[in-house]
Amino acid sequence: MSELVLHDDELDEDCYRVRLFLSLLGLEARRVAVDVVPGGEQDSPGFRAVSPAGLLPVLRIDGQMVCGAGGALLALAHGRPEWLPEARAAFARVAHWLQFAGGPLRATLLMRRACLFGGVGDEQSARRRAAVGALRIMEDHLAHRRLEGGTWFVGDGPTVADIALFPAAALCRDWGEEYSAYPALRRWVRAVRGLPGFVTMPGIPDYG
Repeated sequence: MSELVLHDDELDEDCYRVRLFLSLLGLEARRVAVDVVPGGEQDSPGFRAVSPAGLLPVLRIDGQMVCGAGGALLALAHGRPEWLPEARAAFARVAHWLQFAGGPLRATLLMRRACLFGGVGDEQSARRRAAVGALRIMEDHLAHRRLEGGTWFVGDGPTVADIALFPAAALCRDWGEEYSAYPALRRWVRAVRGLPGFVTMPGIPDYG
């Protein structure tokens, strides 16, 4: 594999998803810092030449630029069946949660960014309901998984789905949502934190 390069913002949860997965895989990437707040560098001509839509993170892997957390995670998981199952049914379950992370769960990301960096408007109430609803879906799924003897979102071990979903739960206190209402999520967050190679980011508490 050629040199991995990650265009990265330390406080961005999408960038953290990729940093976390790289660390769990035991891989190192040369990091290129992108000043999003307050610099707005994601909208600069130089960065748009790398990521035309201004999406972070950007991972260069095998000479290919992959923009966005979902694509970068899939590129890293390719050929690693322990993280991205090959069997159709298990693959479909992982794909379901990856789509969820890039869809309904984005409400948690928007809430966090609004609370940390401003931009809170009239839509905050609806956004908060959506964010809490997304966490509740995760909580209910993990509660059912525990009844079946499972710890992870899919299968018997962690998959790339767990990595895609993790920051939303781990960073929920940044927008005022406490863990106390989500016992299954709390257990799962502790399980992810216990994985060899786990790395944290600002905002993720050392306890849960």
